[in-house]
Amino acid sequence: MTQLLRVQNFNISSDGIGAGEDQTLENPFGSGVDPARLFAWAGATASWPMRTDPGGSRGLDDYLTRDYTHNIGAEIMGRNKFGPQRGPWENHEWRGWWGDEPPFHTPVFVMTHHERPSFTLSDTTFHFVAGDPATILEQAREAAQGKDVRLGGGVTTIRQFLDADLVDTMHVAVSPVKLGSGLRLWDSPDELLDRFHLDVVPSPSGVTHHLFWRK
Repeated sequence: MTQLLRVQNFNISSDGIGAGEDQTLENPFGSGVDPARLFAWAGATASWPMRTDPGGSRGLDDYLTRDYTHNIGAEIMGRNKFGPQRGPWENHEWRGWWGDEPPFHTPVFVMTHHERPSFTLSDTTFHFVAGDPATILEQAREAAQGKDVRLGGGVTTIRQFLDADLVDTMHVAVSPVKLGSGLRLWDSPDELLDRFHLDVVPSPSGVTHHLFWRK
């Protein structure tokens, strides 16, 4: 069975920016970035996992929100997605932004140059791994036990795997907001058309879904 490496529901602005610079504990997405503006389309769906009230939208946005977890057996993320610390770990008390119930429900491989013991919260085990993208993907695929691997981000991590030509499918949700500066996934999605097919699907929510699959 083919195990895909999938980017799922990755959110960027209309000018290609997925995160600001100067990430801190108070600003997980960096300065100048309001995640609520980028993620509003998903939060409005009936399938948004943190929804506490009935209702929510259906249609394409809802389908893609549900698809986030479909057939995923492991996740790879950059250290900046895991937390704001840089350099050697000052302590091991920080266990991610997500509290005692992380939303991944799979093994998670955090890319870092600094070793740290693995730990488990609920049904999610975090492993801290060094190496090139291909080596880390091999580890994640073994842990996924035949299911696909999700590449969770952030921007720098996705660019690393794109540059290594390891990404199989990618869903990028482009929100109708302009940020001006920050970490940019692309100047134009056309940059990827040498390797990927692309469907661009506008949604009534205002977001435009970019669906890539390998040629």
